Amino acid sequence: MAMRAFVGSTAAWVALGLAAAACGPQAPQAEQPAVSASTGTTFEVDASWPKPLPNRWILGQVSGVAVDSRDHVWITHRRSSLVASDTAALEQPPRSECCVPAPAVLELDQEGNVVRAWGGPGGELRWPRTEHGIFVDASDHVWLASTGPEDQVVRKFTLDGQLVLEIGVWGETGGSADTMRLGLPADVWVDDQAREAYVADGGGNRRVIVFDSETGAYKRHWGAYGKAPSDDSLPAYDPAGPPSASFRSPMHAVVIARDGLVYTADRANDRIQVFRTNGEFVTEALVAPETRIMGSVWDLQLSPDPEQSWIYVPDGANRKVWILSRKDLSVVGSFGHPGRMAGAFDWVHSIAGDSKGNLYTGEVNTGNRVQRWVRMPR
Repeated sequence: MAMRAFVGSTAAWVALGLAAAACGPQAPQAEQPAVSASTGTTFEVDASWPKPLPNRWILGQVSGVAVDSRDHVWITHRRSSLVASDTAALEQPPRSECCVPAPAVLELDQEGNVVRAWGGPGGELRWPRTEHGIFVDASDHVWLASTGPEDQVVRKFTLDGQLVLEIGVWGETGGSADTMRLGLPADVWVDDQAREAYVADGGGNRRVIVFDSETGAYKRHWGAYGKAPSDDSLPAYDPAGPPSASFRSPMHAVVIARDGLVYTADRANDRIQVFRTNGEFVTEALVAPETRIMGSVWDLQLSPDPEQSWIYVPDGANRKVWILSRKDLSVVGSFGHPGRMAGAFDWVHSIAGDSKGNLYTGEVNTGNRVQRWVRMPR
């Protein structure tokens, strides 16, 4: 039976806003620990990670983070988000020592050193304007999603950046019923055993779409509640109204648990929806439902314990990461706060985890960084 949970009550959010308005200026308060009594775990930022980038490289918006089977961390960033003063070292003559855009894809080891780096405009291979999600599958292929209107493709590469497979048509979209063209695909997750690639085709379209991960052949797709997706216009999100019958752009991420449940980040609807691999709807939960700008569910990461007991949900609008129980999708904690120092967030956009339970977050807007959060059992 389908279930629906509400996470982060409206009353609590309203009360918080009223209290802040009534009290006016307040003395700074100590940051709340990133801990949940239920999980018994804290997360502490490692300000020494990663190491400084070589070659005077600088990062733009870090839109995607992934971890491979060796616990190496992969990021993709948006070179196009850098402004002229960030890249003055490229000018002839150089206007400053700073800086050179890093390649669009970087692999970092556990010590924070750059192991590989490749991709970006200017080479023989056409490169997307707006990099988004990244995923590394069990066969060591790197998958990239892209959300620029002139992009519309998901691509599969070797570890060294050789193109293996391309899904979609550059610069073309056909709506949420099209089985060959995509609509601003935001994220990709590969089911290695089934050899299927799940795409969160939700920057423009409103669906999950599944392809053969070896050939790119279309397999199936679905919208919110497992129904056929609709591209009809939607009213503005209203937390007091009925839940939307449709995913709302951007539908931002897709993750598959070991037990076969498929989790989607319906970002602008402030919710997670859960499905079986055939698209059958299972349950949903709202997260911080009073969030009216940009949405609260930006990405998803499952914990590495055998039951995958916890879900980590970056929330760029509220600048924190929520910790949810996977059992009932209830919030059991959070970490992070607004700011630009280590341990704070601008728009936290993406998240990934390693086999030890450490987390890695990427920031967009003007955050332009990846941070490591070390799991500290209590």
